[in-house]
Amino acid sequence: MSEQPDVVELLKQQHRQIRELLDEVGDSKDADRADAFHRLVRLLAVHETAEEEVVHPYARRHIDGGDQVVGERIEEEERAKVVLSELASLDTGAPEFHDRFIALRQDVLAHADAEERMEFAQLRHTTDQRGLETLARAVKAAEALAPTRPHPGTDTAAKNLAAGPVAAVIDRTRDAVRKVMGTS
Repeated sequence: MSEQPDVVELLKQQHRQIRELLDEVGDSKDADRADAFHRLVRLLAVHETAEEEVVHPYARRHIDGGDQVVGERIEEEERAKVVLSELASLDTGAPEFHDRFIALRQDVLAHADAEERMEFAQLRHTTDQRGLETLARAVKAAEALAPTRPHPGTDTAAKNLAAGPVAAVIDRTRDAVRKVMGTS
């Protein structure tokens, strides 16, 4: 096995990071919560964009029931993008943020579990090691250029490729300005 993770290992590692950030947001207060939430939003946006551009199109073609499995995951991802966008406009200390975040957390955890059981397990079964490693490299390339905030409505590879570059430049510029200004 190579030193680089294959796509299933890579995405499962990211799911673990997402779970940790979900816990951190839930357990933190004030500026720490805002910082953890900002990191969570960024990771989710980049992760989901890469899945939509690379993993889901491949899975549609190569796993049993690919259209249905991927279609359900994309619906879940789109709902999460909408909620993340709404949460990003709220103060992380507000009661409504907490309530909506708890619901989002449950949905994200259920989504990650479904992906791992229904999509990733079949990818591992139907794709050889070299193919899984190639997909991991493609995911990393997509992540390097992905927007860092959720953009509802960009739920397919074609939509991401059409809107993603402009959104990514805007998002990454905002990230740089916030970093310089010391805000999250």
